[in-house]
Amino acid sequence: MAIEIKVPTLGESVTSATIARWLKQPGDSVAADEPVASLETDKVNVDVPAPAAGRLGAHQAGEGDEVEVGAVIATIEDGEGRAAAPAPVAEAPAAKAPEAKPTAAAAPKAAPAPAPGESFDLIVIGAGPGGYVCAIRAAQLGLKVACVEKRDTLGGTCLNIGCIPSKALLQSSENYHEATGSFAKHGIVIDKVGLDLARMQARKAEVVEANVKGVEFLFRKNKVTWLKGTGRLVPGDSPAVEVDGTTYGAKSIVIATGSDSIPLPGIAIDERRIVSSTGALELDAVPRHLVVVGAGVIGLELGSVWHRLGAEVTVVEFLDRILPGTDDEIATAFQRILGKQGLKFRLGQKVTKAETTDAGVTLTLEPAKGGEPTTIEADIVLVAIGRRAVTDGLGAKEAGVALDSRGRITVDSHYATSVPGIYAIGDVIEGPMLAHKAEEEGVAVAELLAGQSGHVNYEAIPGVIYTWPEVATVGATEENLKSQGIAYKVGKFPFTANGRARAMEATDGFVKILADKATDRLLGAHIVGPDAGALIAELVTALEFGASAEDVARICHAHPTLSEAVKEAALAVEGRALHI
Repeated sequence: MAIEIKVPTLGESVTSATIARWLKQPGDSVAADEPVASLETDKVNVDVPAPAAGRLGAHQAGEGDEVEVGAVIATIEDGEGRAAAPAPVAEAPAAKAPEAKPTAAAAPKAAPAPAPGESFDLIVIGAGPGGYVCAIRAAQLGLKVACVEKRDTLGGTCLNIGCIPSKALLQSSENYHEATGSFAKHGIVIDKVGLDLARMQARKAEVVEANVKGVEFLFRKNKVTWLKGTGRLVPGDSPAVEVDGTTYGAKSIVIATGSDSIPLPGIAIDERRIVSSTGALELDAVPRHLVVVGAGVIGLELGSVWHRLGAEVTVVEFLDRILPGTDDEIATAFQRILGKQGLKFRLGQKVTKAETTDAGVTLTLEPAKGGEPTTIEADIVLVAIGRRAVTDGLGAKEAGVALDSRGRITVDSHYATSVPGIYAIGDVIEGPMLAHKAEEEGVAVAELLAGQSGHVNYEAIPGVIYTWPEVATVGATEENLKSQGIAYKVGKFPFTANGRARAMEATDGFVKILADKATDRLLGAHIVGPDAGALIAELVTALEFGASAEDVARICHAHPTLSEAVKEAALAVEGRALHI
């Protein structure tokens, strides 16, 4: 029976592709997963694998022909073997603009399957943002690289069950919220808006698949070998990694095993009634009442998702504030905005007990400073009290790799552990648990291993909360500067005075810039407002290059844009904002 070979999904906005080159001709024998054709679009170059082993049938389209997603382009005759996964998709590398007229170059082939006992220049353990970026950069620099990953897909927590799926739901829920409310202010009247949560979840899965397949494509493009399985350090004089019973040697090893959710003592997570962030992303119905334990980034983002979709949301936090570590003024303003949206807060409270029934969960709360207990009923409880480094099962202690009191791997300024030849990056070491921080460390250690001068400026690592409005921050807070005795100046500008924000009906929040009182050097920047995550990039750049507030203020910003609020805040440092 003939098996169809179809044009795979190529991303959310891509509906067709051009057949750049047939890699196999009719009658050729092909193996399962072996590339048979190379496709090109204005965004990506991908190859189409054979879904099974057999002989290739007639081409249904020629080289240079445009074919739609889902179209049959050939068949496998006398097919046998397992079906292959959809062809990987990745965005074109940022540094290379797409050609006006695609060339018929062959799509990249995967690195050869590793032989048992094979040695590499570098083995990376973990294919999350830090690990896969480290592997790709090292391969670009000429190293023979393998990356160990136990999941069925690459990308780690971030792409599979973290950053990417949560942002997909945040965007979908924001669209729904606008359609049910704020559209009317724009004169857009929708009589009835329905929620198809199953379709929303399916779209999320499609976004995840496109991203993880993109990483797989990049591994093939850069000849990075994927060692599928669980990696464990092998004690000995030379670095080595055991992957599901097979040992591979390496000149260097980079540990990038990431982090996992911290459980709440005495509260069992069943991913049904009491869920972690993973379970909160997979709910098949909107809860009537969602209680979020933890007022950090993850709790507030996922709380916002389900609140927009109709849930009552109560956030319980042990501290007397939300977003610990964020600039106090920003956190206070943000809490006020979320309160206006309808989220409720129980601050200074600790959860001491959880009783689960078929109907829901009864939580017992006690004041953190002591007092009488109270109870709160919920359909779903999300535990989001933080994350911890993943080192269990790694064999770190047995290999002599030193850990700190919080279970993180200790490293020096070049990411070297206590064992020569073994390095560590990302959530598994000290520092903010951010995907982009891990990526920068991955690039830095790869360049160091290749004899270059890799470096990360930890004073210029931004943090973003992807609610609406967003919160973005970089550098020092006012509290940091006060504790260090540093004299500083403050400039602030509200979005209520920004023309574009008014046009968008998005005037909540402000931009805040901190500069050295004597030198005017930028020390920190904090934004709560629309598209804060994009706006902060300008200030990250300024901080990285040692710019002053005046430097930012004298840059011409297009009108009307939200970025004018950044310019005005920089002007306000010297008390000369123009539009307020």
